[in-house]
Amino acid sequence: MLTLLLPFVLFGQEASTPVADKGDTVWMIVASALVFFMIPGLALFYGGLVRSKNVLSTMMHSFVAILVLTLQWTIFGYSFAFSGTNPYFGNFDLAFLNGIDENTLELTIPKYIHFLFQGMFALITPALISGAIAERVKFGGYIIFILLWSTLVYDPVAHWVWAADGWLFKMSALDFAGGTVVHLISGIAGLAAAIVLGKRKGEGPALIAPNNLTYTLIGAGLLWFGWFGFNAGSGLAVNGITARAFLVTLIAPAAAGVAWLVIEYFHTKKSNRPRSRFGYCGRFGCNYSRFWFCRSSRSNHHGTSCKSGMLRSDSFKRKTRIR
Repeated sequence: MLTLLLPFVLFGQEASTPVADKGDTVWMIVASALVFFMIPGLALFYGGLVRSKNVLSTMMHSFVAILVLTLQWTIFGYSFAFSGTNPYFGNFDLAFLNGIDENTLELTIPKYIHFLFQGMFALITPALISGAIAERVKFGGYIIFILLWSTLVYDPVAHWVWAADGWLFKMSALDFAGGTVVHLISGIAGLAAAIVLGKRKGEGPALIAPNNLTYTLIGAGLLWFGWFGFNAGSGLAVNGITARAFLVTLIAPAAAGVAWLVIEYFHTKKSNRPRSRFGYCGRFGCNYSRFWFCRSSRSNHHGTSCKSGMLRSDSFKRKTRIR
């Protein structure tokens, strides 16, 4: 009897397919939405820091990135970043989501959700650069720039660091939440662009006054809110690392903001100036290597901590057992 039933048991095992973890899937959908919410926050953050005549165009730099780069990511960007076995470049295997359906998994979540979450990173990274070139570039030129930069810089670097066959991935380089792929390369690009383009028209020895710090404060709050998904979602699962990332995203910016307020009080005798927003914002990326930046004069600060964080990542990885 057992012999007769054995083929049916084996057939049932072969026919079974892996099933996505519901908890991980729901959390990653929420995390993706939180990261997307950062882009309007970025638009407000930058829009409040420029002159009033340039508010709309500066905000549109963030929103047009959603339109253009969503299509780029769907057509070939995701494939360039996460397909193929070449250690330096992806290929067209996953172009137009080829070979992916509702049953295709990435770890414990549907491949569609992995595409979505990584796509949020691909959208916001070029938008971060816009703060360094605000009031310096034409709208059409900006669109061409972010399209080329995403294709030639972001996608290959994402492949190096996050793809299973990437050369940095194989060297055990740790980038939990975009310290290298997002913050380092956008900081370098912003600094290079600011150097090439030079000062804004009409800018003298003194900094140009922001037009609306209320926008900046609201934008910083939205960025902080979205960063919970940015950092805590990067584990692609619900576990202890997720909880720790969520907690650090609350504590680290709060500590940095208080430190900045105290230092600025002793320096200027005031502690309600807009720079305090840079204090806690600057701490977000340091949670997992480094942060972006909004003013071109500070874009060098954008990359320094990222590099030191990446260089020390191997010892951090061994101590914390993050894989």
